[in-house]
Amino acid sequence: MTGAGAGAATATEGAGRSGPLFGPGTRFHRLFDDPCWAVAMIRATVLEAAHPQIGAALVDSSTFVTHPWRRFTNTLRSLQRMTGTDEPAREREAARLNRMHGRLNGTDAANRPYDAMDPAARAWVVATMFESAVIMFRWSGRPLDQAAMEELYAEFRRFLAVMGDASGQLPDSLKDFWPYYDRVVEEELENTQALRTILYHLFDHVPAPPLLEGLPTVWAAGRALAGPTIGAVTVASLPEAFRRRAGLTEIPGAQALTQSTYLALGAARLLPDGWITGENLLDLLSLSPDSDDPRARALAAVGDGMKRFGAFLRLVTPLPDEPDRPDGRGSGGSSGWTAAGGTAGSGAPAGGATAGGAVRRGAEEFFDAVLDQTGNGHLDWPDLAAMARELSGRLDLDEPEETRLYNAFAAWWRELQSTLDTDGDGRVSRQEYAEAVPSLAGPALIRVAEVLFDVTDADGNQSIDADEYRALFRTGFRRELLDADGTYSRTAFIKDFLAFMAGRQHSTAYDPLLTQA
Repeated sequence: MTGAGAGAATATEGAGRSGPLFGPGTRFHRLFDDPCWAVAMIRATVLEAAHPQIGAALVDSSTFVTHPWRRFTNTLRSLQRMTGTDEPAREREAARLNRMHGRLNGTDAANRPYDAMDPAARAWVVATMFESAVIMFRWSGRPLDQAAMEELYAEFRRFLAVMGDASGQLPDSLKDFWPYYDRVVEEELENTQALRTILYHLFDHVPAPPLLEGLPTVWAAGRALAGPTIGAVTVASLPEAFRRRAGLTEIPGAQALTQSTYLALGAARLLPDGWITGENLLDLLSLSPDSDDPRARALAAVGDGMKRFGAFLRLVTPLPDEPDRPDGRGSGGSSGWTAAGGTAGSGAPAGGATAGGAVRRGAEEFFDAVLDQTGNGHLDWPDLAAMARELSGRLDLDEPEETRLYNAFAAWWRELQSTLDTDGDGRVSRQEYAEAVPSLAGPALIRVAEVLFDVTDADGNQSIDADEYRALFRTGFRRELLDADGTYSRTAFIKDFLAFMAGRQHSTAYDPLLTQA
């Protein structure tokens, strides 16, 4: 036995447990239904980002700045699979994560190599989650006793083992964990670019989640309060030694604010069982305003009322314009682009439909909204890899389909690089793209469309039916996008995909797929 399966077996044997590794009765599983866990996970993410290898991978390849809600939803979904009782699903997810991490490597700004499969870095991710859980219980007035802490630590070690890391990068005992943790904090963590982005940019500019995209005033008002609060709470809860060395200033009263925040969130556990669960949160974040899910229609009705309230707020207390992002784009992350397919203020109907049919988008607008997935102002391989990663995750692809899709995107990147990279710096700037936009849809992009159709067409009948359509787009079954027999033909699919990815027209299906935050 090798890989995740071997890790799972080793973990179970090492812990002396029988039955499921994780499940409703474990402390590990219960974390994800605890309202305080959301704040604790932000803290853990900051500590992960402070690790040089992890921070470099986040800066180079992650979409957490431009698409934070998509990243959060995907993380929740992955944790749900990893901590559920379905062992085959857990092993498939572990294998998928390892394939994904195996593609993340390179060198950082200081020319130091990084590799997302580095055992020490992977162990640190799990270490931050465990330590942040301990801190969460302490701040929320529910400190763990020694036995409970040791049980939770053993479960986190089993989680690492499921990923195939059975060699023991984490110390065997809780007693040895704390010296290990202190050593990494004091000797290895840095004030990385990824850490600064999370603390000083992400919270202030995070776009609205999909269901609130039509309420910019309400979202901006809430974010203006919540952003600084989350930042202050996160900094105040970090290890003092690291906070001091990294020059992270704690604002006066931050400790009391942190305590109050955790206590307030912890009080939500007094609500009836099932009201607040990780699964319910995941379902809500996965909905889009135009979904055919009944809950989306109910929330849309609530949203209409909130829009009217937001309009009233704008009349009574108009908010100042939001500051631009460091990369020169608007704080919404889409340069005036709306996921419904229109440009803000353009008057174009959703879907980009006009009297003359398809419309050509502004090249720079399309570059920012669709192509620049990592938000660094350039198009390079990590941007296309992010698209392949998102599509693979939505379709729950396994091998060899996942590799086929990645290879198709890689071939498209090579074609783009050879055609558009006029200065030879290995990436495509916004200006280079805008000057040669007709060259975007070449033979390699056609191959991407063909591979995407093949992996979406799960039953291989050369058409996409309702279930396959929903699996890809997670929206309503739009009859107007399908052929007369209620299916999406290969020809129609490829035509629409090419038109969208070449920046020639909006699409009510593809816009949310790759632009949704």
